[in-house]
Amino acid sequence: MVFKMTIENKIRAFAGTVILLSLALAYIHSHNWLWLTAFVGANLLQSAFTKFCPLEIILRKIEVKS
Repeated sequence: MVFKMTIENKIRAFAGTVILLSLALAYIHSHNWLWLTAFVGANLLQSAFTKFCPLEIILRKIEVKS
């Protein structure tokens, strides 16, 4: 059985990766990396209400299979 990721799962995986990476960079380098974490969180929150997700548009334009 092959697990096929939907576009929504790819978006969640990307967001989670960026959040964890920015937290690591904030711990290692500068606390200013927390702004990236806040941006990703705010984008996830607004997309839940508006159904507008810039990453989804980008993935569809580069023809990532859903």
